[in-house]
Amino acid sequence: MLENPKRYTITAALPYTNGPIHIGHLAGVYVPSDIYARYLRLQGKDVAFICGSDEHGVAISMKAKKEGITPQQVIDKYDGIIRKSFLDFGISFDNYSRTSSEIHHKTASEFFKKLYDNGDFIEETTEQLYDAKADQFLADRFVTGTCPKCDNPEAYGDQCEKCGSTLNATDLINPKSTITGETPILKSTKHWFLPLNRYESFLKEWVLEGHKNDWKPNVYGQVKSWVDGGLEPRAVTRDLDWGIDVPVEGAEGKKLYVWFDAPIGYISSTKEWAAREGKDWEPYWKDADTKLVHFIGKDNIVFHCIIFPAMLKAEGSYILPDNVPANEFLNLEGNKLSTSKNWAVWLHEYLQDFPQKQDSLRYALTANAPETKDNDFTWKDFQARNNNELAAIFGNFINRVVVLTNKYYNGIVPAPNEFSEVDEQTLAELKAYPAVISSSIERYRFREALGELMNVARLGNKYLADEEPWKMVKENPARVQTQMYVALQIASALAVLSEPFLPFTAKKLSNILKIDALGWNDVTTKTDLLPAGHQIGQAEILFAQIEDAEIQKQLDKLEATKTANKVENAKAEPQKDIITFEDFAKVDLRIGTIIEAEKMPKANKLLVLKVDTGIDVRTIVSGIAEHFTPEEVIGKRVTVLVNLAPRALRGVESEGMLLLTNNAEGKLVFVNPDAEGVINGAMIS
Repeated sequence: MLENPKRYTITAALPYTNGPIHIGHLAGVYVPSDIYARYLRLQGKDVAFICGSDEHGVAISMKAKKEGITPQQVIDKYDGIIRKSFLDFGISFDNYSRTSSEIHHKTASEFFKKLYDNGDFIEETTEQLYDAKADQFLADRFVTGTCPKCDNPEAYGDQCEKCGSTLNATDLINPKSTITGETPILKSTKHWFLPLNRYESFLKEWVLEGHKNDWKPNVYGQVKSWVDGGLEPRAVTRDLDWGIDVPVEGAEGKKLYVWFDAPIGYISSTKEWAAREGKDWEPYWKDADTKLVHFIGKDNIVFHCIIFPAMLKAEGSYILPDNVPANEFLNLEGNKLSTSKNWAVWLHEYLQDFPQKQDSLRYALTANAPETKDNDFTWKDFQARNNNELAAIFGNFINRVVVLTNKYYNGIVPAPNEFSEVDEQTLAELKAYPAVISSSIERYRFREALGELMNVARLGNKYLADEEPWKMVKENPARVQTQMYVALQIASALAVLSEPFLPFTAKKLSNILKIDALGWNDVTTKTDLLPAGHQIGQAEILFAQIEDAEIQKQLDKLEATKTANKVENAKAEPQKDIITFEDFAKVDLRIGTIIEAEKMPKANKLLVLKVDTGIDVRTIVSGIAEHFTPEEVIGKRVTVLVNLAPRALRGVESEGMLLLTNNAEGKLVFVNPDAEGVINGAMIS
């Protein structure tokens, strides 16, 4: 670990511009990195907080093909949505760039060319999957097939999402092209590889020995597993039509692999920032007194802890990350977040549905952060944390302090009289909190740090509850002056200490208290955060209650997504054996109307129906009672198989069969091609 660095370069994983930002991205990367950057700035540190849109690679091409637009249209659309979402949510990047920018193309090309000229790559001709119908080589995500390790029939060419195994496309059993559905063939192609095996000893010394005690166990463990398993050369180029051209002769039609190009985006984004601010970018990447920290999700560990460091080591002039505090995954209501399945809480939609509640989500995501294991976000937990913690603890304390100060002293901070032992203990405890919270933040334990921040609010609530100034104000007004002075110091400390976690609340609270700029360490070193005679403003609600109806709306939205996914993913049953026209001619189908209906006694599934078939009125027993009440079906027009041999069911003779099918939710519906949720291929039975 680098002690007392001169500057900090903080990077947050570049989001793919194939979709908006969701809460999994926020919890895993962007909220913790923003907390860290804001905290360092409050300490007066030199910080470059860097990010940008990742706009190359297969994900973009797949999205473009799916939507029938160009890759450029895809990246422009989602870059705009992502930028605005981050800005509105208060993620305080010093620079947010794009890998499609000219400065990035130039930086990535020069980086590749230097390694190429130094002989750091090996050139190999390999057999890769090729779609003859589409006339193109298939990148990893354009191939699906059966995983050779767990038999998942929908594994991708680079990874099986069911068992988590890393794969090569050629490992798949029965591979299929996602472009045409054709079975691909093997075809020779030339590529350049970074020989990771050359860097095994370096990685063992740097990570396995050098960071055994300060990197998170999940990060260290994954790196150790890869290194112990033996590293192999990794391709840094791809046969694609979208990306950065490989800048050497004989590489026509080939692009830089997105995982070579994307991390260089941190460097090009820093260059862009430095040029705009009139700074020199190089110290932020090449000075040994700079602390470099990568914030990522666990799926990016290998790229940031093995591949990118190997690239930097090969280049020779760059520093290595001091830490890579990767988080685990956040699930949503018990299911894995998925962009493709729309199973997500999208940030831009949240900001529309919950205006002015950025901090409520920041708080919930930090309090439930997946720092050591996968965690689950639920809307009920989100509501409880807002109402029972932010509003009831933090907001309640601030409201009481501000209301009482205005009531007793017209909003002027009273001069304290003699401090009691309780006052001195409370103020001493308050002064200790910055160091406690700092310790947690600097060890990347943001959930723990947030808990300590809330303990400051609890300290204030307990002090007021124990001292009860509202009871003492008439009999001992001099004592109440001291009590309110102490309470106002706690409120002021909260305005400072909450800023990394709850920036919108901190700003609102600073405006209420009319606080000028205070630094993190002022809470410990200053005698008066709010001096006697200082005028504060009127009380405002910091955290409004979130009502049940608002939460139900979100749950209904997710339920609609489930239904839509079932419809989209529903598959028709295989065709039955071929029959002749003569076979079909034997079937007598009539339109009828149900005129009576009642439940079959002691049978949960059966309804006894009277059906007017047009040729007679007959009894039909149907197993639809779990889907329809008798009242629902009376008067319903139905399709009836009238020449089915009669059959006795529980003593009642049934003379025919109603034709029904299932919708995507598994609910029976009477045969009607226009019924909601009925797919092409739905079997009538």
